[in-house]
Amino acid sequence: MKLQRAIGVKFENTGLLKQALTHRSYLNEHPGEGFEDYERLEYLGDAFLGWVIADEIYRRHPAFTEGDLTRGRAALVRGATLAQVARSFHAGTYITMGSGEEGTGGRERRGTLAAIVESLIGAVLLDKGDKVARELVLRWLGPKIEAMDPAGAPRDAKSALQETCQRKGLPSPTYELVDEEGPSHNMTFEVRVLIDGEIHGHGKGRRKVDAEQAAAAEALGEGASSLG
Repeated sequence: MKLQRAIGVKFENTGLLKQALTHRSYLNEHPGEGFEDYERLEYLGDAFLGWVIADEIYRRHPAFTEGDLTRGRAALVRGATLAQVARSFHAGTYITMGSGEEGTGGRERRGTLAAIVESLIGAVLLDKGDKVARELVLRWLGPKIEAMDPAGAPRDAKSALQETCQRKGLPSPTYELVDEEGPSHNMTFEVRVLIDGEIHGHGKGRRKVDAEQAAAAEALGEGASSLG
């Protein structure tokens, strides 16, 4: 399969790969297919990714303070960064999803692309073990870890957006909860960020704070001209 070549991993259990690429919208439209969507693998991949990134930053940047370490990890595991990784191997083209989701741009939705990266990590972890899964994470994100300024990690997106607004004389950003869905143990939150009453970004995450960070990152990604 082309995707296996693209990520450099050959699966023994291709069912795990199929699961990692299946959006729940497809199963909603095709009940009784007999397999799962990617959400459980996404959960596993997210946890493993966070650990690998935390461990690597800790080892490679001994001068970082606790705050630097935390901000550095947040910058690498946020949705915007993972979606960038997904686009590097055209992950959206491999997703199995419902026609409704596809019709609304689901294949290029940042949250979906980020989730696919995490679900693939989870699938590789189960199929090939932690060594291969770690190697995959570092192929994708190792250069970004190495390129971090040894004097300090990047600020998180919310802090950066707050500083941008202050510099431009704009009101502080406000964050509004738009939606929450899913079972209590696996909630997904959607948040929007407003600046001076205008919406500048949306974000999703399993925690509200993650959704807020994703919304702030999208606002920053619009470019300085959009903020006045």
